[in-house]
Amino acid sequence: MTLPRLIATDLDGTLLRRGGILSQRTLSALRAAVDAGAEVVFVTARPPRFVDRLTAATGLVGTAVCSNGALVYDVATRTVVETRALPVAAARQVADALSLAAPGLGFAVETGYQVLYEPRFELRFPVEAGGEVEVASLLDLWLTDVPITKLLAWSARLDADFLLAAAQASAGGLAQFTHSGGAGLLEISATGVSKAGTLAALCAARGIDASDVVAFGDAPNDLTVLEWAGTGYAMANSHPAVLAAVRRHTASNEEDGVALVLEELFRRA
Repeated sequence: MTLPRLIATDLDGTLLRRGGILSQRTLSALRAAVDAGAEVVFVTARPPRFVDRLTAATGLVGTAVCSNGALVYDVATRTVVETRALPVAAARQVADALSLAAPGLGFAVETGYQVLYEPRFELRFPVEAGGEVEVASLLDLWLTDVPITKLLAWSARLDADFLLAAAQASAGGLAQFTHSGGAGLLEISATGVSKAGTLAALCAARGIDASDVVAFGDAPNDLTVLEWAGTGYAMANSHPAVLAAVRRHTASNEEDGVALVLEELFRRA
């Protein structure tokens, strides 16, 4: 069997255990794959500052596709090398449409460097100091002079699947909508931006075909990658829609499902 040239893996719920922990077994499996010539690319909804903490703790470097495909990040140099921003006008239109479709939502803007949130957005993320900034009102979100990588909509009472359906019905032509399985959190990117689209462009630049890619994921925002890659694995803990759509399954993130597959693939390398 030909070894994969690139391993594309989501982080939360896939590579990492609860609490953002990367097990020693999974780390060893990733390092063995790299030693055998494969490239590891993190493909995540998370911003670069989260990836920085992970790589500092593990020594893993390379490239990350962050913010659901809006950013390509060089981990070694801590540099954003490509941005696919959501236009402010589109973000504002989406927020207006969603506020009518699902009253009571709170909104935040992710820039890749910080998340700016208005008072009704009560969800908090485990980010480094200075990563979260509260603004006075929703209108203040549109004043940022930094490109918007994601608009976030959050509800304390509505689940993410409901919000996704509401967004597609009310604002489907304005942006790209998905979610990571988080309670009540909808993630909004520029039209056409997805994890798979950015990963495919990255692979094309390296001369890597989809058939040479093995991918891992657990949430609806991973589906495009799992379907694009030559070999895609859904984690046992995946969202039901992911388990239904992806033929290959592996063990859960808590059971080192990624490591199990990589150990099998690279055992003779």
